[in-house]
Amino acid sequence: MAGYVFGVDVGGTTVKLGLFDINGNVLDKWEIPTRTEDGGKNILPDIAADIKAKMAQKNIVKDDVAGVGVGVPGPVDGNGIVHKAVNLGWEQFNLKEKLTALLDGMRVEGGNDANVAALGEMWKGGGQGHKNLVAVTLGTGVGGGIIIGGEIMTGATGAGGEIGHIHVEDHETERCGCGNYGCLEEYASATGIVRLANRALQSSGKDSILRKGEISAKTVFDAVKAGDELAIEIAEKFGDYLGKGLGIIAGVINPEIFVIGGGVSKAGEVLFDYIKPSFEATVFHGCRDTIFALATLGNDAGIYGAAKMVLD
Repeated sequence: MAGYVFGVDVGGTTVKLGLFDINGNVLDKWEIPTRTEDGGKNILPDIAADIKAKMAQKNIVKDDVAGVGVGVPGPVDGNGIVHKAVNLGWEQFNLKEKLTALLDGMRVEGGNDANVAALGEMWKGGGQGHKNLVAVTLGTGVGGGIIIGGEIMTGATGAGGEIGHIHVEDHETERCGCGNYGCLEEYASATGIVRLANRALQSSGKDSILRKGEISAKTVFDAVKAGDELAIEIAEKFGDYLGKGLGIIAGVINPEIFVIGGGVSKAGEVLFDYIKPSFEATVFHGCRDTIFALATLGNDAGIYGAAKMVLD
């Protein structure tokens, strides 16, 4: 009987890999470089070679492995077809078929990295005990993963959960990375918080700790914790946008819990002080009791979720 499963999280710089037992205990984890040159043609062969090397090192044979789960930074549909992954140089292809062939017939499951990380948080992280959740990643952008009834909601082409591109502002003049204007990502990501801070510093004459050094999401929330009046105004604006955005999502998905992760979440539960008022003021009453929690798996959420895809 198969006793092992591999979880793989493909990033633009590194590929994270984990070896798990079937109860979800991580037995080993490591990284290899992501070789994105030449249209990313080396990425899957590198993953396959590394998994085979780890199996040889641990005296694991193919029949011992339930399968390999893979999260990638792009839309992946329910059939394992990647619908382009720009950061990797990948065009459309069937991830499951290609990696299965490279792994001599081993079972492979694939998914979008944010969705896969959400599955990991549901299984072993901040969302444990809940089968309907939305994981929100506040990093360079705003990512999202939606789990309904314990299963990833992929959508028709794997683009389900792109919550960072919900439109929340009609009067934005700076373009979002996606090409539109006024996306949630422009205000609630780490770079969005810096944007809000720079605008506040330019438009206000108030004295602030933030005038004395480099601006980042961390320095903004450190200043909030220190009682800085201008930083608090920036946090209120951030929370207003994110709270309304999550209220929109809640009205469609009706999750039990929002699990907040990514670099910005390192500020801690102080974030909820600014998100919840706007959320509760605008959300449909039937969704007002949605729980907010911090993600707990950090950068390992992807390998956990990838492993869980196989076990499911």
